[in-house]
Amino acid sequence: MDKVRIDKWLWAARFFKTRSLAKQAIDGGKIQCDGQKIKPSREILVGQQLSIRQSFEEKIVLVLALSDQRRGAPEAALLYQETEASFALREKNAAERKAIRGNLESDQRPTKKQRRLIHRFKEDNRFQE
Repeated sequence: MDKVRIDKWLWAARFFKTRSLAKQAIDGGKIQCDGQKIKPSREILVGQQLSIRQSFEEKIVLVLALSDQRRGAPEAALLYQETEASFALREKNAAERKAIRGNLESDQRPTKKQRRLIHRFKEDNRFQE
């Protein structure tokens, strides 16, 4: 296999659940090949570098092998290799997001003491308006 459409390869490498989702990401500019915007019908070659943005993460991967068939995750992981810089940046960003999320209160219901403070605060502010 010499060439594969990039939307098929992204689907086969398990970056996207369906080819149509891969196509939407490509059309939306979330996938770049060697630093350039591409079309879903573009053929990908071994050795090319892809930049893939998904939610908060951006992966930069090197294409190691081609496939147009979706297989299990262990086989799909053999199709590409993420660069060290990309992996380090994703880890750093994940740690920052985790630290920010740790500072926020959880989604639990307030305790009885917290509820009393909330009611007291609301009553005090009602008279100030």
